[in-house]
Amino acid sequence: MTVREIAIAAGLAAFSAVVQLIHVGYQSPQFGMWIDIVAVSWIIAYFLFGWRMSLTVSVVGALVITLFAPDTWLGAGMKWVASAPMFIMPTAWLILQNKDHRYYKNYKNLIVPVVIALVIRCLLVLPLNYYYAIPIWTGMSPAKAMIVIPWYIIVLFNVIQGILDVGLAWVIVFKFRLDRYAPWKK
Repeated sequence: MTVREIAIAAGLAAFSAVVQLIHVGYQSPQFGMWIDIVAVSWIIAYFLFGWRMSLTVSVVGALVITLFAPDTWLGAGMKWVASAPMFIMPTAWLILQNKDHRYYKNYKNLIVPVVIALVIRCLLVLPLNYYYAIPIWTGMSPAKAMIVIPWYIIVLFNVIQGILDVGLAWVIVFKFRLDRYAPWKK
């Protein structure tokens, strides 16, 4: 990584940590689940620099969130697991299509990989929520959690979150012309 890339990665990771720490977003009063903008900077890193930079920004962002808000280690881990398909699947799609990141300048090219990423995301977060996160966070058994928080609520929140992450990142990178700083632009 160049010094410029390290500085951008640090800035994007810091942004994700700050919006987590001040909790920019919406929390469901019934279920306690958040729709936030924490992972938007992770996807911005993906659109600008690719999956390695996105991985770096997301891991550093999650670690910073864990260090500065120890009660959110569970949330940081769950956020990372849920958000990883949102940059891994588009990467795999680019490889399958034999394209580079400019391919995603047209938002229509994102539809199929994002839908697949959302399915993967939901397949990951459902069992992780019921058997890991909810029992640790609330003390509920998985069986009780499945009754209190129906699966479709978790899926709905994750679909909205995934679309928000990718959509907002796409607008920032391609509509607000942040892509002019991408290395593939030169």
